[in-house]
Amino acid sequence: MERGSLKHCSHWSDPWSRLLCRLIAGLAIIVVFTGQSAARAQDGAYATTLKYVIHFYPRWFTYWQEKFTSTNRLVGPDRMAPIYHDVVAPNDDTLYVSSFMDLTREPVILTIPTTTVTYSLLVLDPYGDVLPIGIDNKTPGTYALTGPDWTGTLPAGVTPIAVTLNVTQWIIRADKFSPSGEDQIPKAAIFRASLRAGTLTEYLTDPSMTTPVIVPVELASIPFKGLADVLSTKDSIEFLKELQTAVASAGTPPLSPDEQLLSERFNQLFEMRSSDLSAFIKATRKAHSLIVADYVTHKGTNNWIHFTNIGIWSDAQDLDRSAITEYIQYGNGIDTAAYYQTFQDGNAKPLSANLSKGYVLTFPQGQTPETSRFWSVTAYVPDSITLVPNDANKYVVGSYTPGLQTNGDGSTSIYMFPKLPIGVPAANWLPVPRGRFNIMLRDYGPLGSVASDTYVPPPVVATKVSQLPH
Repeated sequence: MERGSLKHCSHWSDPWSRLLCRLIAGLAIIVVFTGQSAARAQDGAYATTLKYVIHFYPRWFTYWQEKFTSTNRLVGPDRMAPIYHDVVAPNDDTLYVSSFMDLTREPVILTIPTTTVTYSLLVLDPYGDVLPIGIDNKTPGTYALTGPDWTGTLPAGVTPIAVTLNVTQWIIRADKFSPSGEDQIPKAAIFRASLRAGTLTEYLTDPSMTTPVIVPVELASIPFKGLADVLSTKDSIEFLKELQTAVASAGTPPLSPDEQLLSERFNQLFEMRSSDLSAFIKATRKAHSLIVADYVTHKGTNNWIHFTNIGIWSDAQDLDRSAITEYIQYGNGIDTAAYYQTFQDGNAKPLSANLSKGYVLTFPQGQTPETSRFWSVTAYVPDSITLVPNDANKYVVGSYTPGLQTNGDGSTSIYMFPKLPIGVPAANWLPVPRGRFNIMLRDYGPLGSVASDTYVPPPVVATKVSQLPH
C-alpha cells in the first residue's frame, strides 16, 4: 500500500505537487505504523496482564488477610456461623486457630500440648502451597520456627524447625468428635486454649506466653472473596493496583526468574498505561472468568468437583491454584483431606431448593468415604461460599453426627431441604436455602479408595417433599 501511494505521486508533473503528495503519503505510512504499534502494545498488555493476574491472584487474598488478622499470635472464632466470611468454605467440624507467622526479625515459639484429641497442622505459603514442616500431628512439644536468614542461639528444651520462608500461614484444626463419634468438643476447646505462640523475645520473658485469642465470629466477617470478585470485574484497574502492591510487599516469597520477568513486564506496561485502559480491564476480567471456570468445570462422575493437587501444584497449574483460592482457599493436601464439591445434581441441573423440593444424597451401604477421622457434608450459599443461615443453626451432617440414622438397606441418606420434612430424622437433615446452593463433601484422614483417588460420591438426587417416606 505504501509503495503504491508513493508511486502514484510520480504522475504529478508539478514538482511542488509531487512533494506535497509524498509528504501526505509519508504521513499515512506513519499513521499506519503507529496504529500497528498501538495494537501490538494493547496485545502485549492484554497477554501480560492475563498471565499476571492468573499467576499472582492468591497473593491478593493473603496480603489483605494478613493486614486484617493476627501475626505471631494464634486467633480463632468462638463459633462457626454464616457471618464468617474471612475464608471461603469454612468447616464446622473442627475448632481451629490460625496465624500468619513472620520470622523476618526473630523466631516464633510454638507450643503444642499433649492431647487425646485428633488435630491437624497446616502450613502454607502466601500462594496456598503446602509446606512440609516436620511437626507431626501426634508429638507435643515446644518448637522454634526459624526463618531462612536467622542466626542465633535457642534456649534449651526448644526444638528448632527451619522454615524456608519468612512469612507463612499456620492453621491448627482440632476435631469436635472422635473417629468413633465421641463428643470431644470440651477436650478440643482445652487443647486449643493450651496452644501457645509468640516471638522468641516474648518466650524468654515469659515461657507461658499468651493464650490464643478466641474472638466473636462477627470479627471474622470481611468478605475477601466478594471483594476480589467485585474489584476484578467492576474496578479492574484498582484491583491491579492492589495486586501490584501485594506482589511487591515484604511478605511475598522471593520471585523466581520467570516470576520476576513477568512482574517487571507487567509493571512497565502498567506504568505506561494511557487513557486507553481496555486491554488491562479486559484481561483482568478474562482472568477472573477463567479462574472461576477452571473450578466449576473441573467435574467428574456425578458432577462432583475434585482436585488432588491442592497445595502441590506444578508450575503449569496456575489456574488450578487460583481456582482453589477462590473456592477452598486454605485447603489441606490430599494426604490430610479430600474435598468433593458440587453445584449440580446428578442430572447436571443447578442445585436449587424450595419448600416443596429439595435433594437427597444417599450413600449405599459400605460406600461412605473411608476415613481415619471423619467425613461430612456442608451446604454453602453460591457466591460467597459461606454457611447457610437457618433457624436450627445447623451447618453440617457427618459420620459423627449424633443420632445419624441408616436406612433399612444399610444405606445412609442426607436430606437437603429448607425446612425439616415430616418423617425425616433431624440428624439426617442438612438445611439449605431457598434458591441456589452448593455442597461440599469432606474426608479428613482419607483411606482406601479416597486415598487412592478412585472414590466417586453418589449423585445428588432432586426430590419432592411429597416423594419422601412419611
